[in-house]
Amino acid sequence: MSEGDEGTTGSELDRLASVNLNLLVPLLALLEERSVTRAAERVGLSQPAMSHALTRMRRLLGDELVVRQGTGVTLTPRALQLIAPLRSALRQTARVVDLPRFDPATDQRVVTVAMTTSTAFVVGPRLSRLVAERAPHATLRLRTITVPADATFTDQGVDVVLISEGHSSPYPRERLYNDRVVVVASPDTPPEASALDLLTTQRHVVVDTDRRVFPYSVLEEKGIPYSVGRLSSDFLLVPFLVARAGGVALIRHRVAVAMRSLADLRIEEFPFPLPGLGIDMVFNPRLSDQYFVEWLRALLFDVAAHL
Repeated sequence: MSEGDEGTTGSELDRLASVNLNLLVPLLALLEERSVTRAAERVGLSQPAMSHALTRMRRLLGDELVVRQGTGVTLTPRALQLIAPLRSALRQTARVVDLPRFDPATDQRVVTVAMTTSTAFVVGPRLSRLVAERAPHATLRLRTITVPADATFTDQGVDVVLISEGHSSPYPRERLYNDRVVVVASPDTPPEASALDLLTTQRHVVVDTDRRVFPYSVLEEKGIPYSVGRLSSDFLLVPFLVARAGGVALIRHRVAVAMRSLADLRIEEFPFPLPGLGIDMVFNPRLSDQYFVEWLRALLFDVAAHL
């Protein structure tokens, strides 16, 4: 390193010594949450204390950082530029000071996993058992969602979201398990009837929505006739009603297999090619404890391996 480099570095360190570095953690929380209230809750400050910290950060950086827009707030261009380097710097700092690592044998945190009700029906039981066995002092919280929104990944302490490959995500994702659509019918339907026969002769039990859910569009494109006999606002009721009261339905294979342990259910393959319906993991991008992330990732893969 040249003398000029040393002088520059020394000058930067001298300037940094005059900065209250305690402001950086609430600053990142504020930029990620875009809410003084949520940021205060996240870092354990009162709302007045967070507002005071915001005032000091604005003065320090010479920028408003967050400005009101309608009923919400928006970040200034300078604030948007700060998020990535600030997050990286704080993560590096955490490694330097060697904060206590996640220890599943003693950790008492709440592990929060968000997913649809049908995915929870498939993975929830084994996930619950494994968390109880491997992190006996932790609490598992299952949050059920319908269509994931951006706030799902950042609000209320969600650690990981399990979403269908058909739903978009602004964050990195990794396949947990693959799935597909199958035809389910009552066990007392004619055994010689093919899946296509079942779809055209049995009345359908469907989710009560304005539009028929995929893959009914495939049946309609191919001109396959079908009739609807029952509507249900609860997706999980569909295969249960079919098993106990007759009819036919189109559901995920993993859900059908799990439901068959509770009620006798006939399962047949869908008669036409379909794209996959895999389930992906999307981890909260704010998680800085990589030991916890890797532990939870391995745990979820263990769950999927035994489906």
